[in-house]
Amino acid sequence: MKAAVIESVGKAVVMEVPDPTPGPRDVVVEVAACGLCGTDLHILQGEFAPTLPIVPGHEFAGEVVGVGTQVTELSLGDRVAVDPSLYCHECRYCRTGHNNLCERWAAIGVTTAGGAAQYAVAPVANCVRLPEHIRTQDAALVEPLSCAVRGYDVLQTRLGAHVLIYGSGTMGLMMLELAKRTGAASVDVVDINAQRLSTAQLLGVSGSATNADELDRPQGWDVVVDATGNAAAIQDGLDRVAKAGTFLQFGVADYATRVTIDPYRIYNQEITITGSMAVLHSFERAAELFAAGVLNPEIFISDRLPLESYPQALEQFASGVGRKIVVIP
Repeated sequence: MKAAVIESVGKAVVMEVPDPTPGPRDVVVEVAACGLCGTDLHILQGEFAPTLPIVPGHEFAGEVVGVGTQVTELSLGDRVAVDPSLYCHECRYCRTGHNNLCERWAAIGVTTAGGAAQYAVAPVANCVRLPEHIRTQDAALVEPLSCAVRGYDVLQTRLGAHVLIYGSGTMGLMMLELAKRTGAASVDVVDINAQRLSTAQLLGVSGSATNADELDRPQGWDVVVDATGNAAAIQDGLDRVAKAGTFLQFGVADYATRVTIDPYRIYNQEITITGSMAVLHSFERAAELFAAGVLNPEIFISDRLPLESYPQALEQFASGVGRKIVVIP
């Protein structure tokens, strides 16, 4: 089969690889679409994936075309979205409900072969059947939505909060849509990319700007979300949190990224700084929200490219052109 392969740091190619074989409790999914994510860029840079080469792609959906000998929950022809998370279920973090912090954390498309291919293997427990009205190619959005749902689980926001989001890429826009649906009094978005900012405006924001100074909230925001991973955005966002407010680090920063905090201000103003890592008990809920229409795929997916163009798709994604880019095997 054809698959995208990150061969070494900085090098991605499309090549023939062996067809996958399911284990007893696995299914083989014929991939309909696979989304690109900032994690894929980190893998390309030599981060996250423990070894290279690797077939990337942790945001995918498709049709079941093979089942393991002990699979009874799914049948050939079922259409599914796949949760890429692989946990040991034995370590301290798994046993205390923090599976996403698993000491042996792994993920399809990060530590094992993923969905940037014609076929991919997944545990049957990681597959969520899609309802009839959902297009399989659109369901690659379920995985990133599940990360956003996890982010809002961490926030535990109150009704009537004023929210500021840095970044209007796919994840920032998803956080925007969830903020609107969780009772925010206002949702503002900051982005230096005018094209992406226009999409946030299309979805409906209280305010949008290329610099938070342009927004009229001198007292700060109750909730500030960084969806960029950019040091300058993170530093600015930390300074915009209102008293008793919360800063959520949601974007994936480079390992070397550093910012400065003000410990006295954190103490004196009771500011919370927290993070959200990937998916935790949120994939099924994200699938239900997606089926209920929380996202418009035609707005969120800007490019649908053939699998053969995966290296070029990575370059486009890295340049900040477009929103969610998916490859179609």
